[in-house]
Amino acid sequence: MQPSPEQSPHHAYPDHWEADVVLRDGGTARIRPITTDDAERLVSFYEQVSDESKYYRFFAPYPRLSAKDVHRFTHHDYVDRVGLAVTVGGEFIATVRYDRIDATGRPASAPADEAEVAFLVQDAHQGRGVASTLLEHIAAVARERGIRRFAAEVLPANTKMIKVFRDAGYTQQRSFEDGSVHLTLDLEPTAESLAVQRAREQRAEAKSVQRLLAPGSVAVIGVGRTPGGVGRTVLRNLLGAGFTGRVHAVNSALDAGQDTIDGVPAHRSLGEIGDPVDLAVVAVPADRVPEAVADCGEHGVQGLVVLSAGYAEWGAEGRERQRELVRQARSYGMRIIGPNAFGIINNSEAVRLNASLAPDRPASGRIGLFTQSGAIGIALLSGLYRRGAGLSTFISAGNRADISGNDFLQYWYEDPDTDVALLYLESLGNPRKFTRLARRTAAVKPVVVVKGARHSGSTPPGHAVPVSRIPDSTVSALMRQAGVIRVDTVTEMVDAGLLLADQPLPAGGRVAILGNSESLGLLTYDACLAEGLRPRPPIDLTTSATPQDFRDALSAALADGACDAVIVTAIPWVGENGEAESGDGEVLATALHAAAAAGPAKPVAVVHVEIGGLAEALSAATSTVAQQRPAAQPLAAAQAAPTRAPAPAPGTPETNSPEAETDTPEDARRTGRIPAYPAAERAVRALAEAVRYAQWRRQAAVPGKVPDFLDDTIDTQGAAARIDALLGADPDPRGVPLGHDEARELLACYGIAVRPTLPAPGPEEAVAAAARLGYPVALKTTAPHLRHRADLGGVRLDLDSEAALRRAYGDLTELLGKPAELRPVVQAMAPRGVDTVVRATIDPAAGAVLSFGLAGAPSELLGDTAHRLVPATDRDAAELIRSIRAAPVLFGWRGAAPVDTAALEELLLRVSRLVDDHPEVVSVALEPVVVAPQGLSVLGASVRLSPPPARNDLGPRRLSNY
Repeated sequence: MQPSPEQSPHHAYPDHWEADVVLRDGGTARIRPITTDDAERLVSFYEQVSDESKYYRFFAPYPRLSAKDVHRFTHHDYVDRVGLAVTVGGEFIATVRYDRIDATGRPASAPADEAEVAFLVQDAHQGRGVASTLLEHIAAVARERGIRRFAAEVLPANTKMIKVFRDAGYTQQRSFEDGSVHLTLDLEPTAESLAVQRAREQRAEAKSVQRLLAPGSVAVIGVGRTPGGVGRTVLRNLLGAGFTGRVHAVNSALDAGQDTIDGVPAHRSLGEIGDPVDLAVVAVPADRVPEAVADCGEHGVQGLVVLSAGYAEWGAEGRERQRELVRQARSYGMRIIGPNAFGIINNSEAVRLNASLAPDRPASGRIGLFTQSGAIGIALLSGLYRRGAGLSTFISAGNRADISGNDFLQYWYEDPDTDVALLYLESLGNPRKFTRLARRTAAVKPVVVVKGARHSGSTPPGHAVPVSRIPDSTVSALMRQAGVIRVDTVTEMVDAGLLLADQPLPAGGRVAILGNSESLGLLTYDACLAEGLRPRPPIDLTTSATPQDFRDALSAALADGACDAVIVTAIPWVGENGEAESGDGEVLATALHAAAAAGPAKPVAVVHVEIGGLAEALSAATSTVAQQRPAAQPLAAAQAAPTRAPAPAPGTPETNSPEAETDTPEDARRTGRIPAYPAAERAVRALAEAVRYAQWRRQAAVPGKVPDFLDDTIDTQGAAARIDALLGADPDPRGVPLGHDEARELLACYGIAVRPTLPAPGPEEAVAAAARLGYPVALKTTAPHLRHRADLGGVRLDLDSEAALRRAYGDLTELLGKPAELRPVVQAMAPRGVDTVVRATIDPAAGAVLSFGLAGAPSELLGDTAHRLVPATDRDAAELIRSIRAAPVLFGWRGAAPVDTAALEELLLRVSRLVDDHPEVVSVALEPVVVAPQGLSVLGASVRLSPPPARNDLGPRRLSNY
């Protein structure tokens, strides 16, 4: 809503303050600035507020607003006086305003940095978290306008409002003056305020999903009068699943007198339904959806599943139709799955919801599945069904215009019915938030992701996402940092999901292999080595092995303290006539189940070749051992924190003694199912993912720290002053590359010393530079096409005299061109060591990324670079160095002296701090960084500054834009 001309022309309407939010009960609302056009809305809102709430607001009986009040509360300059409203269905349900005040509490103008704040929430909407959400948004507005503190006067009896201020997490002071509580809030975000904000976000978004997955009643809009069609199919599936709530069919073209369809009540509109409707499944053509949504909104429906196509996947016109759909639904407080969705399933016995196009409700299980593709969803459901896997919930979000995978991570985080989260994603709408939520969820339950459209260079039609410049390999590394198990195919996702859902996590990578085929055992052994596991020599039970032999061997392997997991291999038995016999798979499955149930809690997987009935029998849960798991809780609260050991050098054997592994991040409960795989490679790959994930969980229990020992050597304010001066009052939005000296001075503020480089436009200048720096020196070209290209002869090292320098200068110009083209420089020689590269870049979508690798063409060609999100912890720095494939070069490979990795870790932390403290630093590249046995030398540095990119993860809670 735009302001009238009466608004101050100097302060345009701040439309970036508008936001859709999810409230505590899962419903949505809109926050926006109040304008002069809102007079009638304000009066209507005030009339619906109780006398008690009015008294709390004005400290006196105040039955109605005067014309002067209305004018004052609707006319703002959006700087010193600001008012925000929360709306549902276009009508106000709450307001907040601030007025800038001076030290005496009287109205003031800038530069005063304090404001008085007051709230008013309609009684019918109190308890929904409206005031808490408003406080986040008005605080962000105030900070933007230079206000640093809020003052508030609250009556002692107004305990709800006092609690809103007290629980916000801001630094605050309270006093009792003249019969009221005087509160002062410091608006600078704190770790506590951010934690409070994110906890509220989690509860609200999880509740919004829960309202969709566990409705008390469902209406299917667009049910055909004759069998067939999308709406009729969904209705049939709802009834076939045995939905425990009420079901209604809606069709505006019903025949006169027709009051049921398939035995359920039929209506021409939702308005005809006398009972409340919680969820509406919309299956009408796109041009009729707005009418259906309006009908739902007027009837108080809580959420929508829009199966209808014809939206953003159809081009520009469809994208605008999709935006309007989301705007319309949110204006009524509803959330949307879709459009172009396949539907949702909730297998809870208390719900039994199949509001999808899937004809058969899959078995109940512990896996939650989210997919952005209906076709992939069908394939995944089919694959899980064939392998006997069960689901807790299934969501196919289509264009995911509103509810996305992030929302379901919020829900699954504490869902007691879900142990493993599987997500097929074609785009990441909010990568920063996804990484944060995935890390938190992965700390209590596995998150397995397949990322589609990795190399297409574009996002799927219908998915509006921020543009990201980081390559897919970096995305994968960042997911790994967050504990996400990223696999390449949906088959691998199912393979990993089955093992993680049905088996305990392994305590290490030691694998026992046993079976009745020596060849299959060796294939499994080789696959384990390829995945970085530590297999023991396979135990060959021979082809004459009986099910009892398998049981005894598995029992012995599980009891072995030097074994962390077991892979059983099985082929058909050979009968007396020489023909292969499939045997009784159920008998073998019973034997394996018995051994696994009686032994220690270690993962077991089976690789089988055409043994009839074995996979089905193994996938059947044994009811005597299947147990329901409790709701997830943070790992740190569920177990004692183990002592952290320093990160080992690459190639160092990991400690796997039973004592070292007693703190496994999984208990002894299992479903009784044993996952079966038709190929050794698939079983081993799934097990290897479980091993890596378990190791991440153990490390996540003792999080790394951002060390404070650097503080004494960092000049944050000096760096900020330099950045402001370099950017200037009107910075170029494309960014400002710094010169060599400018970059050196900025980096020096963070204790990063770059070896000085002096220009050498001619031989005489080169000699003078060398005399100033001291021999030996290096002569380098800095032309862009020759930078860091020692292979082209553009770098000459160890020049220990004037004669050697002059000779090198002549050779260089004769070989490569004139000095003006080469831009030669002279630099003092650094101690010999390993050449490395340290970089930090800001990606608009993913955030700040710290990268490390060895310098040179081989590392670039092989993509041997490690990445971590900023801010990096001490553990991140250690892992960055050790996670590249060429890391052994740093630790004494082939008898070479190990280099000073401690100095390298410190450099990484300093770069991380620089980028984290100053978002204007959008790019840092240190190349090469020569790491010697003692110390390191930064020989080259480039820095780029730019106006800080917008952050959508640190501000107040808001839903993504449509």
